[in-house]
Amino acid sequence: MTKRLMIIDALNAYFRAYIVDPSLSVNGEPIGGYKGFIKILQKLCRELKPDEVIIAWDGAGGSQKRRNTNKNYKEGRKPIRLNRSVKTMTQDQEMQNKVWQQYRLMEMLNYMPFIQLVSEGSEADDVIAMVSQNKKYKGWHKVIVSRDKDFFQLCDEETVLYRPIQKVFMNKPRILNEFGIHPTNFAMARAIAGDKSDNLEGVRGVGLKTISKKMEFFAQEKSVTFKDLFDFCENDNTGLKAFSSILECQDTIQDNYKIMQLYSPSISIQVKTKIQYALDNFEAEFNKTEIMKRMQEDGFGEWNTSDIFATCKRITSKA
Repeated sequence: MTKRLMIIDALNAYFRAYIVDPSLSVNGEPIGGYKGFIKILQKLCRELKPDEVIIAWDGAGGSQKRRNTNKNYKEGRKPIRLNRSVKTMTQDQEMQNKVWQQYRLMEMLNYMPFIQLVSEGSEADDVIAMVSQNKKYKGWHKVIVSRDKDFFQLCDEETVLYRPIQKVFMNKPRILNEFGIHPTNFAMARAIAGDKSDNLEGVRGVGLKTISKKMEFFAQEKSVTFKDLFDFCENDNTGLKAFSSILECQDTIQDNYKIMQLYSPSISIQVKTKIQYALDNFEAEFNKTEIMKRMQEDGFGEWNTSDIFATCKRITSKA
């Protein structure tokens, strides 16, 4: 039976929980990010029944390499805030609480038989890409949990993206059907279209729909190169504005691709070595007593932990 690896884009899930989960501690402080993440993890364990779980966090500082390519990368993002006010907290206290919740959550996860990966100067996207391509998991069914379209490019016969809000599994056939773009060419398509969430400008007036309709070769498995793209636009006889715009934005497209592509993760050799060591030498441990103690201390209240604990027991029994 094929083993299943669940890879969680941690900040993506944590911030979603932090914003919307109204849970408060016994002291009246927000714990929605912390408790909400555990709820999400519980649900995922019930639905996916993974044989191994990897939780990838963004490292402090993010990717300097990407910022060197484009100084505007991720600039202008507003701080993640609660979608409700907490009358007893100032804005500074709210920010401190957000950091405390994440720290407390990571401590809690250390008592579960899950691999947490985080390294200063590295983004979770690159860590997830490295894990999904890792020889240790060749032949496994890999499920990346995130709402981020950047992971479409990693979908293949073994890897799918699960988008928990939509409750949809995005695999290679579905991506081709919905977007008309093959996963091997999704990073190139996004490099043309740009990404507002990362403050990356694309080619004005050229989105994914235009790419799929006017450049059907993006649906092929063969990787589209810059030469393929620019030669096609230069040889166009239709006079379509999109093609001339692409030629005018060659440098932008190439820079965007450097930032967006995950086929070759942007991780230093030192970080790759650390991640590989963590994967190869992980010892699955499960401390139910400490988990229950912390849940009580942090005011989780009574709730059913059977699914997440069943996964913990299953993983430790196979270790």
